[in-house]
Amino acid sequence: MARTEGDTWDLANSVGATATMVAAARAAATRRPQPVITDEYAETLVRAVGLDVFTKLASGELDSDDIERDVGFPRIVDTFAARARFYDDYFAAAGKEGVRQVVILASGLDARPYRLAWPAGTTVYEIDQPEVIAFKTATLSAAGAAPTAELRTIGIDLREDWPAALQDAGFDPAQPTAWLAEGVLIGWLPPDAEVRLLDSITPLSSEGSRFAADFGSLNDGSQQAQQEARRTAEGWRRQGLDMDIAALTYPGEHTDVAAHLRADGWDTTTFSLADLFAAAALPPLDEHGQQGAAARITFLRAVRP
Repeated sequence: MARTEGDTWDLANSVGATATMVAAARAAATRRPQPVITDEYAETLVRAVGLDVFTKLASGELDSDDIERDVGFPRIVDTFAARARFYDDYFAAAGKEGVRQVVILASGLDARPYRLAWPAGTTVYEIDQPEVIAFKTATLSAAGAAPTAELRTIGIDLREDWPAALQDAGFDPAQPTAWLAEGVLIGWLPPDAEVRLLDSITPLSSEGSRFAADFGSLNDGSQQAQQEARRTAEGWRRQGLDMDIAALTYPGEHTDVAAHLRADGWDTTTFSLADLFAAAALPPLDEHGQQGAAARITFLRAVRP
């Protein structure tokens, strides 16, 4: 299903299904003997969504190798485990530096407000589609989960006036903030919307604020990317899922987030997927893994001096 202006979704279709895929990978990673991350809520959330292939991956009924071969996504579980670890470590470092205000943009099935050990006095703001926020809140409540920080959820589309909604919920621009845009700036938004998002964050970020994200394009419009996307879509269909990344992303060149933030006065550091694997003490990607769509994404940490 192709994107349209003002479209919405739940966690079983469109962009929302990709959030369920990521949560399923985190659940599978949690089951490993020496897990890179532990997300005890991921399987519960994935089961509640009800997409069969992801429920089987999360529960261990389906080996990730089967999916990797079918959809052409090498090391799918390791990739999202390493990404989660990268951002978990980012939040831990921000907390040690005294940051007590956190904003998670397009939070999806991210359970960090429930699973991380936040310092006392931390307030976490989660922003996502209203249906996504309502589903996650209800599912985790029914499972007996409780936030480990003060959690304030904001159900709004990032294409709308989310900065106003954020401040209405109590966000204080005068306090340093740790922002996270995990899996947001990799093609799901048009380039002009990416720029608007970044230009909304900087005025809300006082000295000492931090920003972390991944950016690039899963679908850069090249012939190679189009061929990869077709193979991946066919693989997901063989797994019983209609998920075409090429149809869900905006093709072409996307915002260089690091350059944009540097121009606005942020200090930035970038990382590759291989860097994330090394930091998580995972075996390195082979040549094929270094050439796929996921390896075209750049990871970023930034600080506002």
